[in-house]
Amino acid sequence: MAIGEAKSSTAVPSSAMTSDALRSGELTLVGRIVSASNVTVVCEAELDGETVRCVYKPVRGERPLWDFPDGTLAGREVASYLISEALGWGVIPTTVLRDGPFGPGMVQRWIDTVDNHTEEGNKLDLIDLCPPGAVPSGFRQVLRAFDGSGEEVALIHADDPRLQRMAVLDVLLNNADRKGGHALEGLDGQVYGVDHGICLHKDHKLRTVLWGWAGEPINDALMTDIAAFAERLPSGVADSLAEHVTDCEIDALITRAQALVETPVMPHPRSQRPIPWPAF
Repeated sequence: MAIGEAKSSTAVPSSAMTSDALRSGELTLVGRIVSASNVTVVCEAELDGETVRCVYKPVRGERPLWDFPDGTLAGREVASYLISEALGWGVIPTTVLRDGPFGPGMVQRWIDTVDNHTEEGNKLDLIDLCPPGAVPSGFRQVLRAFDGSGEEVALIHADDPRLQRMAVLDVLLNNADRKGGHALEGLDGQVYGVDHGICLHKDHKLRTVLWGWAGEPINDALMTDIAAFAERLPSGVADSLAEHVTDCEIDALITRAQALVETPVMPHPRSQRPIPWPAF
């Protein structure tokens, strides 16, 4: 069963309960997200009478990538979550590596999302398309392109601090695949990032739709967190990442964090393919 339309889950009393259920709760299959490029299954994790909806990506369902030969995509998702947590940002939903119905894999808390497209009318998503020259207030244009019918459109994203924090995290993660559909506006008012399986490469791989702040200073609050993270990274944080990514990739992360501390500015694109394809 495909469940891309599923939008609700059982309420959970605390983040601690959520984490415990994801780590050790019994996983019951609900359906499969058929649009995903790797096997992605939606489950219910049940522990002590509480149920948490989650996404499960088994390692055996991963498609090998020639330029990410080390480790697993599931491990990179967990490492990205650990970095988000070490920064204190909570951008990535709770993510663990555990056994499941199809073997070891990544299990991540499901996010219930805002629906901007209702019978009452349509609102722009955080990352969206609009006619060129009609970028609304509060949005930034990233590029112009042609849609499938040959019409010119502008790729835009909200000038939103929640989204900007995600863009800064992507610089640290060296995220090679920040598509529009990978940024979720939760019903709880938070903005979450998902799908971090091709992050943390030692070479520059940054591909994102969030280029609207390129060349602008990173705000002081975010830089305070990054400076503290950079100081802790070579010791305890690096140890927690070593299970999931290589030493060279951890060294590259240290270099990226220190570079932001020294020059707290959002980078400009510096590759021939700075935006993932498709963009959504």
